[in-house]
Amino acid sequence: MSNKNNIAPINEDLNVVKYEIEDIKQKIYTIRGKQVILDSDIAKLYEVETRIVNQAVKRNILRFPEEFCFQLNEKEYNSLKSQFVISKGGRRKIPYAFTEQGVAMLSTVLHSDKAIRVSISIMKAFTEMRNFMFNNAFIFERLTNVEYKLLEHDKKLEEIFKQFKNKENVKQKIFFDGQVYDAFSMIIDLIKKAKNEIILIDNYVDIDTLNILSRKNDKVNVEIYTKSNTKLNANDINKFNNQYPKLEVKYTEVFHDRFLILDKKCIYHIGASIKDVGKKCFGITLIKYEAIIKDILARL
Repeated sequence: MSNKNNIAPINEDLNVVKYEIEDIKQKIYTIRGKQVILDSDIAKLYEVETRIVNQAVKRNILRFPEEFCFQLNEKEYNSLKSQFVISKGGRRKIPYAFTEQGVAMLSTVLHSDKAIRVSISIMKAFTEMRNFMFNNAFIFERLTNVEYKLLEHDKKLEEIFKQFKNKENVKQKIFFDGQVYDAFSMIIDLIKKAKNEIILIDNYVDIDTLNILSRKNDKVNVEIYTKSNTKLNANDINKFNNQYPKLEVKYTEVFHDRFLILDKKCIYHIGASIKDVGKKCFGITLIKYEAIIKDILARL
């Protein structure tokens, strides 16, 4: 049977589609109270240059009102750069942000099957994010209130955090979006605790993951358990091993959550992939029960 609409191949692997949507969701940010995706991220998904996307908008400017597409201001752009959303050595021009409606309109002006198929995946990602926000609205409201109180009592909390950071065994910590340095610092501290072995269970790993793991102590072996369609390739692994041996990457479909296991004695549940720590609200929790550690290790 032929696919008349050319939207997606009939034999498309649903697991791959799901992975693509999960990956796209990592590129969706809230700016000016709207969920948006940056022009450069759309261009990568469409497999075109960013200028092609923006030229299409300029040629059809009447189809892209501000609720569809808008250019970030200097403050918004600097905030994104500080959160590593935009590479420091990258673009010169301030990026444009597309809402869900803007993505839908963009697919109509680019005139390609690829744009249509990818746009559908992007809009599915927007929908899943919107449903997630709606279903967890009460939790986010509570978190917003907590964050406001933290800002009000910043001076008192600063001293508490200093004492908290000095404790050798952190049991639980929640990071709010934007706390990139604090989250990164804590992950590094945990990694440095390992004396012999680090086991990372994380379905979404890439070069940034290896950059973090390179902070480990010498002679500490690393095992990564991830999905078979990982973004790491053999060349990445070999380069890491040339300088920071020894790393092994293994594949599993058993886990959904992320875990960091140190010397098979200490295990942390991490609410986000370590490459994305601090970009969005997430938590780190120490699991103290030995039986749970044994159960997780038995499934590797």
